[in-house]
Amino acid sequence: MAKIEVYVTYKDSILDPQGQAVQKAAAKLGFDQISGVRIGKYFEIEVTGDVASAQEQVEKLSNELLANPNMETYRVEVSE
Repeated sequence: MAKIEVYVTYKDSILDPQGQAVQKAAAKLGFDQISGVRIGKYFEIEVTGDVASAQEQVEKLSNELLANPNMETYRVEVSE
């Protein structure tokens, strides 16, 4: 069994209000070296069978369901 991790974040050109709120709150708490925060989503998917085939399926799932390709990018990482 392998584990595939998917990280979804907003594209750089998309405003991230949650990230901005966290950054501002961090500054108020004295964390003055934090200059930007981006909020994202994390998915941990367990797969069986051929890992290459499963990765292909997860890539397709990410593009069609997990991420909005107009606003978000995703990164897929495999660990066995």
